[in-house]
Amino acid sequence: MVAEIQETLRESKAMRWMALLIVSFTMMFGYFFTEVISPLKPMLEAQLGWDSTAYGTVTSAYGWFNVFLLMLIFGGLVLDKMGIRFTAIGSALVMVVGALLKYCGIAYATSLGIRSSMWMAAVGFAIFGVGVETAGITVSKVIVKWFKGKEIALAMGLQVALARLGSFGALAFCPYIAKAFNVAAPVLLGVVLLCIGLITFIIYNFMDRKLDHQIELDLEEEPFRVRDIGKIITNRGFWYIALLCVLFYSAVFPFYKYGPDLMVNKFGISEEHAGLIPSLVPFGTLFLTPLFGGIYDHIGKGASIMILGSLMLLVVHVILWVPGLTSVALAVVMVIILGIAFSLVPSAMWPSVPKIIPEQRLGTAYAVIFWVQNWGLMGIPFLLGVVLDKTNPGVAAAKYAGENVKYQYATTWLIFIACSVLAIILAFMLKAEDKKKNYGLERPNIVK
Repeated sequence: MVAEIQETLRESKAMRWMALLIVSFTMMFGYFFTEVISPLKPMLEAQLGWDSTAYGTVTSAYGWFNVFLLMLIFGGLVLDKMGIRFTAIGSALVMVVGALLKYCGIAYATSLGIRSSMWMAAVGFAIFGVGVETAGITVSKVIVKWFKGKEIALAMGLQVALARLGSFGALAFCPYIAKAFNVAAPVLLGVVLLCIGLITFIIYNFMDRKLDHQIELDLEEEPFRVRDIGKIITNRGFWYIALLCVLFYSAVFPFYKYGPDLMVNKFGISEEHAGLIPSLVPFGTLFLTPLFGGIYDHIGKGASIMILGSLMLLVVHVILWVPGLTSVALAVVMVIILGIAFSLVPSAMWPSVPKIIPEQRLGTAYAVIFWVQNWGLMGIPFLLGVVLDKTNPGVAAAKYAGENVKYQYATTWLIFIACSVLAIILAFMLKAEDKKKNYGLERPNIVK
């Protein structure tokens, strides 16, 4: 917690919202690059010869280093020990390096060969994943620093909304860019945007330095120590949020990767327009996440909001799974509902963490949550690709040969349904734990 020495920057509404806007641009560009090849699966198969397993390998690589090398946990420790400014610049640089490597893997696929291009792109995406996830926990701590006791859920909601704008841009427009130029062109655009994001983080650092000059640490509060990790991981409420996070996001983010291909193969959408319907998910969150965050700030009901969003998620995936249902209008309605669910849960989940974990441990707490989440972001896309190939033998080769064949997604989609069911269970368990421990998840965030 910080004690105010004088009228600080964070007490100025204009300055704290400006700080939020600046760091949100970096995350928006990071989310754009995260989804840059998501609507390009059919083109990658046709132009590079990748099958679903290769595509699943590259998209799952996002979490490799974060999960197995514990880089995200290390990033959280660095954030709590070294501070926001050091971690922000470092994470932005890592994003740029990883993005460049992924671009080279796709741009030079012809000379590299199918397997070499796949592995280069995958390693680049894994490096990028370290940077963007560390940037994410850094921005979360930035928001707590500037907005705790104020409009914290609204601020987190707006940051998420701008990040989703990046996802929307990738899903909606990358197929057109790839069609006009080549499949590597959208990836190059993503690299350029990340360089701009690095500049915006540098700009924020000047604001952060000035704020630090105006505040001092409360001497009665212990600084973060490595042993504090034990206090985090023994907190049951923390684990309920972490597991809800991985299950819920495992039923949403991989949808970005495979939703466009589902639209082509089940609903008959053209490859060029494949990303338009899935792009409604992040587009809807632009308006709804801040709205629901504002409701949480003023009214509360955070745990109940998470339950409602998880229930809606299950309904969507069950309807999209039903064999024989090929109505494009129905698909649009389901994706809109998915967008509403995707607005509800994050708008309540991320602002609830500071109610469970003390501020000096927040960087590491968010890092552990993101680390758990990365198991899903790594494992589910890979699993989806493998199951899709196993249940559709010969389809990838036939597509590469120019044949007009379709993937059957019925078995594969059961993975999304299972994640949704488990997310509902965790949301109810979190609400029960809040009632027992009185964390205040059902109470408003704004301190009056």
